[in-house]
Amino acid sequence: MNLELAFAALSSSRRLRILEWLKDPRGNFPPQVDGDLVKDGVCGVFIAKKLRVSQPTASEHLKILQQAGLIRAKRIKQWTFYRRDEAQIQKLKRVISAKV
Repeated sequence: MNLELAFAALSSSRRLRILEWLKDPRGNFPPQVDGDLVKDGVCGVFIAKKLRVSQPTASEHLKILQQAGLIRAKRIKQWTFYRRDEAQIQKLKRVISAKV
């Protein structure tokens, strides 16, 4: 786990909101035609819409979260779906707890 990447990813209020929303995808996003909200993740289009930003802006935030290992991406048809990587988030919490 790269702590610098994780802290950089967590330094944005928008990225923190995305992580919070993805904690409860059914409660924060509408049903999707393709992909299960929990199993497959939330379509990037829905995340961009909820953030009230363009798709490229949302994609950049999602890319940073993914590079930090906090979320996983899955392609279904022409769409990319995102969900939290709970194992990595728990690992990050343990590392922070041990170092701080």
